[in-house]
Amino acid sequence: MNLADAVHMWDLEPGWLNTASYGVPPAPAFDALQSALAEWRRGATGWDKWDRSTGRARTAFARLVGVAPGDVAVGASASQVLAPVAASLPPGSRVVVPDIEQTSNLFPWLVHDLDVHTVPPADLPRAIDERTDAVAFSLVQSATGEVAAAAEVVAAARAHGALVVADATQAVGWLPVDATSFDVLAVSAYKWLMCPRGTAFCYVSPAVRDRIRPLAANWYAGDGDASYGPPLRLAEDARRFDIAAPWFSYVAAAPALELLLEIGIGPIHDHDLRMANRFRSGLGLPPGDSAIATVTRPDAAERLAAAGIRASVRNGAARLAFHLYTTEADVDTAIAALT
Repeated sequence: MNLADAVHMWDLEPGWLNTASYGVPPAPAFDALQSALAEWRRGATGWDKWDRSTGRARTAFARLVGVAPGDVAVGASASQVLAPVAASLPPGSRVVVPDIEQTSNLFPWLVHDLDVHTVPPADLPRAIDERTDAVAFSLVQSATGEVAAAAEVVAAARAHGALVVADATQAVGWLPVDATSFDVLAVSAYKWLMCPRGTAFCYVSPAVRDRIRPLAANWYAGDGDASYGPPLRLAEDARRFDIAAPWFSYVAAAPALELLLEIGIGPIHDHDLRMANRFRSGLGLPPGDSAIATVTRPDAAERLAAAGIRASVRNGAARLAFHLYTTEADVDTAIAALT
């Protein structure tokens, strides 16, 4: 399915340029959720029907980032899936993090007895040295939309044997991502993947899996029937890090992710960048490599809101996010509001 044929699956009011806050679901995802909620209200089926969507969502996400489904854990938020990784580092371990990192990939490290060292994003590769045990960074920064020099960060980390943890919440869904470049890759799926809040995925490389303690061990992370009684019997693969998935969130997640696969991240990336750069050009700004653009003029948020543009404010700047359902009319309205 090409992007032009797919856009009819969204029913947006004009002016939604805020996918960096939350994504709008396509019709198949919304309809699946409504159907499941109606079944729940009537007691019409068992929960196992809804739970099968979790497996579909896991498989679709794995395909989006180029890994095997067994290397992906499911959860509810990026911070939740990262918590066992941070908790498994020995006390005093040095973790290097960008100084503007969204706190979902900062607080999990700070809450433990770790040596967390923050630096400007541009300095991240140079800050990784023989003292570094782990580096944690976002592939796309939430506040600014800056795309990380991921290859340089990974190369520096590999040279010094440091664990590489990436938050791809603001990347997967519009930016092509190969999860195998990293040891751990976490994604909250309610933004560019357009899933309900309460869906998250975490790639855990087989090379580091045994170094991470599954602190939220539960029946859903079990191997086979692990509902009652000892002994401990967890899945051998990344499913050992699963939490018991929220059924209805994953009912909608599966068709949303499958639709992204059908359209293809390549065309989505091209469209999103074209819309973002149309906006930048309209303001006399140079083109960029991100689907997120920020405007620092003091009255930007008020001007955009008055024009019916829904965006957000981060670090004092208006943040606009352009996704596959963004139209040229949306962009032009935002440009007119600011010029």
